Amino acid sequence: MSHLLAKKKSTASLRPKNSNSSLVTGSNTPTDQESRDGKSAKYRSATYETVLATKGSFMRKSDLGITDRSKGICKELLERDQPVPKHTLFRDDTFDEFCQRLQGKNKSRVIQDISRVIVPSAESLAVDGAKNLKHLVESVNEQWSSSIAFCGPRPQPDYAVGFGRSAFTEDQLKTFEPFLGYDPDTYSSYFLATFYMYFPFLTSEVKGTAALDIADRQNAHSMTLSVRGVVELFKLVGREEEANREILAFSISHDHRTVRMYGHYAVIEGDKTSFYRHPIKTFDFTSEEGKDKWSAYTFTKNVYDIWMPDHLKRIRSAIDEIPRGVSFDLSQPGLGLSRSNAPSFLDEDDSQPSQASFVGSAEVTPNTSFTQQTQQVLKRPRRQK
Repeated sequence: MSHLLAKKKSTASLRPKNSNSSLVTGSNTPTDQESRDGKSAKYRSATYETVLATKGSFMRKSDLGITDRSKGICKELLERDQPVPKHTLFRDDTFDEFCQRLQGKNKSRVIQDISRVIVPSAESLAVDGAKNLKHLVESVNEQWSSSIAFCGPRPQPDYAVGFGRSAFTEDQLKTFEPFLGYDPDTYSSYFLATFYMYFPFLTSEVKGTAALDIADRQNAHSMTLSVRGVVELFKLVGREEEANREILAFSISHDHRTVRMYGHYAVIEGDKTSFYRHPIKTFDFTSEEGKDKWSAYTFTKNVYDIWMPDHLKRIRSAIDEIPRGVSFDLSQPGLGLSRSNAPSFLDEDDSQPSQASFVGSAEVTPNTSFTQQTQQVLKRPRRQK
């Protein structure tokens, strides 16, 4: 889709470049990196759920629900056994006292003490011998500054997991380059979170004494961007039915005692795409002598081991079907299609593209979907040099 091409960031959102290299570090400047408490301000009101809904993202199940296939996968992710770490304060002889000491503590303390036994680190598992996770990368409290915004400021999850560049072949990256941009300091993309994270599929938000509903709203926002990227890729190659009502991402919200786990998916009805979440499990891991204390940990590991490989295969296969030899020019501000071939389809503020920006294209009508608009451009013959 033409609107999926990498978009040049507005001047205000550009990070100052390091004199040695724009990719020397993944750190963010204070202007785009909020504190853990400050970043959640916009999510504190329940009205944010209404704001999301007006954009087509709903914090509930759809009437149609998820596919039977996704239901079966969720069941397997919950039930498949996984080895759990032995040397943690979640062991039987320390668990009760450990949980008591966390009562009333702030978010930073909860993250420090238990977050990695609720949601294990993908990169740490890879370093510790899980070679099947070598292509995964993670971010911690880092703004998704390379994403294209969906609703307000970009997400900044406490923890996120997606694919690194090594997950794709050089040919796939070359084919996909017009949709990613040549310089992550300059371009944003539907398929990136941070400049090093492609197709994020898991986020975790943590609270201390604050309500978990705030964490749920943060996760819903982040995962809308995640699901949107996968759906748009499959629309681009005419395989959107493979993504319809399938869980394409997961989120976990937790505090010092309660965990909420969700799957996120899209419902595609013609040109309309809406985003929903599927409740997988909610529980108090301190109850019943800690019977469920490892449930989130094993679920997350199963996402990594069982669900993730198939998800990556689907993404790779879709990228392989993107037409080769299409000429793009990302040097122009706003979008990247050669100005002689097509108009700029994206607004200057890094927000959702507006259909009004298609005025001036003889092939586009007000009822033409973004998918159709892009396919029209992709089908145009390459100009002879």
